[in-house]
Amino acid sequence: MNLNVLLGAVEAAPPVAAAEVVGDALSEALGARDVSFLIADYSGQSLIRLSHRPRAGNAAARGRELSASVPLSGTPHGRALAEQKVQIVTEDDGARLFAPVTSRGEAVGVLELMVDATPDEQTIAGVALAAHALAYVVIANRRFTDLYEWGQRSLPLSLEAEIQHRLLPSSYTLEAGQFTLAGWLEPAGDVGGDTFDFSLERDTLHLSMTDAMGHTLNAALLATVLVGALRNARRRGVELAEQAAIAHRTLAGYAQDEEFVTGQLVRIDLPSGTAGVVNAGHPAPIRIRDGHAEHVALMADLPFSASPSGAYRVQELGLRAGDRLVFLTDGILERNAAAIDAMSILTASRHLHPREAVQDLTRRVVEACGGELRDDATILCLDWHGGPPRLRQASEGADR
Repeated sequence: MNLNVLLGAVEAAPPVAAAEVVGDALSEALGARDVSFLIADYSGQSLIRLSHRPRAGNAAARGRELSASVPLSGTPHGRALAEQKVQIVTEDDGARLFAPVTSRGEAVGVLELMVDATPDEQTIAGVALAAHALAYVVIANRRFTDLYEWGQRSLPLSLEAEIQHRLLPSSYTLEAGQFTLAGWLEPAGDVGGDTFDFSLERDTLHLSMTDAMGHTLNAALLATVLVGALRNARRRGVELAEQAAIAHRTLAGYAQDEEFVTGQLVRIDLPSGTAGVVNAGHPAPIRIRDGHAEHVALMADLPFSASPSGAYRVQELGLRAGDRLVFLTDGILERNAAAIDAMSILTASRHLHPREAVQDLTRRVVEACGGELRDDATILCLDWHGGPPRLRQASEGADR
């Protein structure tokens, strides 16, 4: 398969047809049939198979788009994403392949197709490469269309959830040579204003987690002001304490009396493996080291907009190869989620990729709450591999 030809064809096609162009290329190169792309939805439990019906009369464009849900649990689709490896299922008339569509650890979805005979290694490698290229295609083309966003929404989002979703990073997973990072947010019925964020520079990793007081639209607006201020300060290149001070002053100028946002800001120096942490009234992170989970002892300053001085301490936290560091909001620790033992769950899931571990914990919270969260449940999980800055050991978009 000629990638230059494939990418040229994708670039020439409309953004909404990018996945179909990849399917056509596979059909021509491998004789594949029944090619389809399934995008991961916001629940973390399903994939959505996207397709469309030809235009008929005055049918609205969105009305012609079709979607069908496929569960991840117990399916070859789920195994493809969890193992980051092409899955093969033999059928009477050939073999069905399921390839992870992944870029830098972000599980975008699954490429599914049928071939006439049991595939050889070359065919499997070609499908894996096409799926990896499709990840880049989807990530690039979703800037220009709502189609992929629409497909990911198993349920409609409220206005508050729409605002909250826009505050999150465009990818929930990031793999690098020294670390693997993943986040997840399970919103409550009345959105609680949680956010997480991250950004990677040449030798620095920035993380943040925030929780705005209250629920619904007001919490989403408080979160918007704070996250905007944090990103603006971070992109100006100021030190961590000044980032916190700027965010505090900005929020204090907007918030009403007794309105505040808790949060943690983290800046990791990659060459030294040392983290600086600002804790603005937020629950302590959890560290899993040598198979044992414990809360990290951090002094807590007042939440953003609640501090009279607006001064925040930067506390040093050393990282050791093999550490897992987990940041949580109180929606996982309090209210109707308090019945679960988060420490035990995190210890038991320490062998999972952070992408699976964060979804496992939030799934347990939702189950414990009978499907009705009273507060957002948000988690950010960092695996520290250590060593000097280096390239990833990756195959087709994910670490091996």
